[in-house]
Amino acid sequence: MRWLIDNFSTVVDYSETHLYLALLPLLIGLIIAIPVGTVIRNIKWLRRITLTLASIAFTIPSLALFVTIPQVFGLKTLDPLNVVIALSVYSTALLIRAVPEALDSVPDSVIDASIAVGFTPLRRALTVELPLALPVMIANIRVIAVTNISLVSVGSLIGIGGLGVLFKQGYDRDYPDQIIAGIIAIVVLALALDLILYLVGRLLTPWTRTTSAAKVPAIIAAEGEPV
Repeated sequence: MRWLIDNFSTVVDYSETHLYLALLPLLIGLIIAIPVGTVIRNIKWLRRITLTLASIAFTIPSLALFVTIPQVFGLKTLDPLNVVIALSVYSTALLIRAVPEALDSVPDSVIDASIAVGFTPLRRALTVELPLALPVMIANIRVIAVTNISLVSVGSLIGIGGLGVLFKQGYDRDYPDQIIAGIIAIVVLALALDLILYLVGRLLTPWTRTTSAAKVPAIIAAEGEPV
């Protein structure tokens, strides 16, 4: 704890880098997985193939990706993009599974109501299915965000910055205090990010607190207009 207090500014700098390397891949994964997951949801054979490929991608060891990505993309070994690309693969692989599962949680009665009032498939996906799937999706995003926080630490083995640097330096110097400081910082960062995402999820889904699921079809029928 003493080392953490004495070097607090250094830990904050590493934390900022760590957070950037964890959140950017999550954002990239969302940009890819939301449209793809929406499209494959009702196409059984395509969904099965996509989920199989995603599962295979997630089983690739992170260190192996960090080492091979520079050769594939022509990047320098110490380029932070190596970590971003690798974690984007993992994030997308997990989200490709999470998005269809979240959409599956939307009650059939709600979907039927939106069809009855004339919503097109695109409008139904954007204004009904995806918003109502948010509670399940946010829960998965929280897990993936914390997973990324953990995986970024592996990047220190190839010289990429982040809180994992404290592990490597502490091990090289045989200085346990520095390693403990890294563990504490990562745990605090993961818990803080998880709390923020939880609060964001609560903010984006006010109907989970004020409107019962049984009322949703009636609301769509009352407010929707045929297109």
